[in-house]
Amino acid sequence: MRLKDCHNFHDFRRLAQRRLPGPIFNYIDGGADDEVTLRRNSEAFNRVDLMPSVLRGVTDVDLSVTAMGQKLDLPVYLSPTALQRLFHHQGERATAAAAEKFGTMFGVSSLGTVSMAELAQKHRTPQCYQFYFHKDRGLNRAMMQSAKEAGIKVMMLTVDSITGGNRERDLRTGFSIPFRLTLGGMMQFAMKPMWGLNYVTHEKFSLPQLDAHIDMKGDSLTIGRYFTEMLDPGMNWDDVAQMVQDWGGEFCLKGVIHPDDARRAAEIGCTGIVLSNHGGRQLDGSRTGFEALDEVVQAAGDRLDVMIDGGIQRGTHVLKALSLGAKAVGLGRFYLYALAAAGQPGIERALGQLKAELIRDMRLMGARSVADLGRANLRFHG
Repeated sequence: MRLKDCHNFHDFRRLAQRRLPGPIFNYIDGGADDEVTLRRNSEAFNRVDLMPSVLRGVTDVDLSVTAMGQKLDLPVYLSPTALQRLFHHQGERATAAAAEKFGTMFGVSSLGTVSMAELAQKHRTPQCYQFYFHKDRGLNRAMMQSAKEAGIKVMMLTVDSITGGNRERDLRTGFSIPFRLTLGGMMQFAMKPMWGLNYVTHEKFSLPQLDAHIDMKGDSLTIGRYFTEMLDPGMNWDDVAQMVQDWGGEFCLKGVIHPDDARRAAEIGCTGIVLSNHGGRQLDGSRTGFEALDEVVQAAGDRLDVMIDGGIQRGTHVLKALSLGAKAVGLGRFYLYALAAAGQPGIERALGQLKAELIRDMRLMGARSVADLGRANLRFHG
């Protein structure tokens, strides 16, 4: 299977599985506990039908939106995700370049493998910085200051990961950073020698957002210990309100599901929220972002920008979310599989196909622009 044989999400996933060692593929692919929420994220879209309007004379389609004060040419953005250079040696460099080509926003994680400052200098499209809240308040302030100095416009605080989820696929293979693999995990690496060759012949793996502030080298601190020892499970609304004030710009909470939390986010000055369950990787059995969308938009959608992520595989999924009031839709695994399959050309092919789907689907819906989409376009069933 080659890149030219990839025509949809599932094709990219299969090609990524062929190219990645098992432990790394399962890190992307897996979820928490029994992976019920992981599956529901996509299945939830099947419980809502699109209601097209015909004979609307749609020729040109405008896919642009404004979210978090950022003008985007597409109603989707590339969500911040960790450890991207494990999936392909280009890592976030490929993600940022592809996002710029399609005129949309990309995110860089605190656990990103390329410096957000480097990417901000190279690319004109908006960049958001995904942040975790640490017990050390001075560290939080220092990392936010680094983001300001890099020119980051949107701060995205993850609030559903105050501790790591129970990802049993990783436990079985021994996946961790630094690598501490089980015998079975090591054998799976041995079966993909090209991945290993690329890993050792390119730039040394690092975590530049954290390396500037924390010693992540050697065996001093694993990613698992970072979550259990450095993040603050006691984070509360007062802490976030102070961060919003300190940042003084576009501030988004990622990981909101409950409408009461959406209202509270608006009250403390957040300008956006992402309805998300972390791709089904944290609390298994959680409601999905799409399932929560209608209620949250009605509760707080006039006071902040509501976005969602989780389970997006098709242009029709995006249209359903936009019809319920989402300002934009975050892509995660959608572009990570494409990155793993072929680097920047993979992401560009995936985004090109999604854009074509969106234009075709908008015409079939009788919608010239995202503003033409609304709740009347949908019918709900069990």
